[in-house]
Amino acid sequence: MSLNIEKILGKEASYLLDHKCNTVKKEHLHLPGPDFVDRVMTTSDRNPVVLRNMQTLFNNGRGAGTGYVSILPVDQGIEHTAGASFAPNPIYFDPGKIVELAIEGGCNAVASTLGVLGSVSRKYAHKIPFILKLNHNELLTYPNKFDQIMFASVDQAFQMGCIAVGATIYYGSEESNRQIEEVSKAFEYAHELGMVTVLWAYLRNPAFKKDGKDYHASADLTGQANHLAATIQADIVKQKQAENNGGFKAINFAKTHDKVYSELTSDHPIDLTRYQVINCLMGRAGLINSGGSSGQNDLAQAVKTAVINKRAGGMGMISGRKAFQKPMKEGVELLNAIQDVYLDKKITIA
Repeated sequence: MSLNIEKILGKEASYLLDHKCNTVKKEHLHLPGPDFVDRVMTTSDRNPVVLRNMQTLFNNGRGAGTGYVSILPVDQGIEHTAGASFAPNPIYFDPGKIVELAIEGGCNAVASTLGVLGSVSRKYAHKIPFILKLNHNELLTYPNKFDQIMFASVDQAFQMGCIAVGATIYYGSEESNRQIEEVSKAFEYAHELGMVTVLWAYLRNPAFKKDGKDYHASADLTGQANHLAATIQADIVKQKQAENNGGFKAINFAKTHDKVYSELTSDHPIDLTRYQVINCLMGRAGLINSGGSSGQNDLAQAVKTAVINKRAGGMGMISGRKAFQKPMKEGVELLNAIQDVYLDKKITIA
């Protein structure tokens, strides 16, 4: 194992790198790899242009040819306000710098808003795969509300040369039914035009916090969100990496099964994340975990998340604020560190 990665993981190195998953065996998974499109996607109803664009995604960046993806997402200017997102490094108010970071950072693709990608599409759409985020939650409405609304159309994404579209659904929210219907129709049309579909399958409901514990990143709840994402034919599912479990039991709603907790998961983060993977149709839809907000020890946290995702059977990482809220050189180093995890053949599936 790479000494650098072991050093970065510190005391958790053996815990994460030597773990063997005894819940759902890796042999049951459809794992990422250079032949993922041929081995997994060609059995689906996706048209040949979707397959070509998925392969284009896999063939770009430092991880080209591995079947893993590293994506730079910058929709935070709407989701978290531009001031809150870009004040730490104001150069990223400029869309050109966002795309430049994705290219310099060796990413497979850049995901952003209609305004960001559209403003530089003629310069960059042929240089790095574009993923247009169709809907957003905006924070200028007062008082704040949390609802994903459409900001862009599938046709706009197609016309600017995007290979994929992305969207968010707040599963569990009062508005989730409308969002499911809107995004399902958008994904259907995107597939007709040949674009890959990426879903931010997030949970959002105050009731998902119970007795001082936040279950928005619970393996059982996020697993079901992933399953719903795959049901509307998301080719790639973006999900927060599982941090705990037992959300269904704690909140006492919906349905679950004791084996979810006794056999299909454990308290190990790789096993919790594997449960997220199996809910993505056993890996037929690729699971990418988000990097989360920027803070202390960003590089170490990003590497840890990547190791857990890869060893669980995930398809990669989508990390934004950890990369663009610091000088570009440091952002590139962080993105490269994530990619090094997926390039390291010694880091195997648990």
